[in-house]
Amino acid sequence: MNIELLQEKLLRAARAHAPSESVPYAFEKRVLARIQSVSIVDSLTLWVRALWRAAIPCCAIVVLLFAWGVASSSESAPTETSDLGSHLETTLMASIPVDNELSW
Repeated sequence: MNIELLQEKLLRAARAHAPSESVPYAFEKRVLARIQSVSIVDSLTLWVRALWRAAIPCCAIVVLLFAWGVASSSESAPTETSDLGSHLETTLMASIPVDNELSW
């Protein structure tokens, strides 16, 4: 089917008939305005909006946790007498049960 030929036939048929007087004034504009005012709910758009709204509180939480970590590390800074390696070994080995028979 030739689209251009069909379009020409439809335009000639539309021009042949005069518009009806029973249609209210600016009816087409009101219908088109109503159609354009209805928005389609897009789930992706809802997710994007929610994530952008959550970004600022998440950044604030990260900054607060960073500040808390810096403050707590400065208070409990290792001294020259404490050995970081021994603290690490104690922490890692705390969950392993110690049996005198199986010790090396």
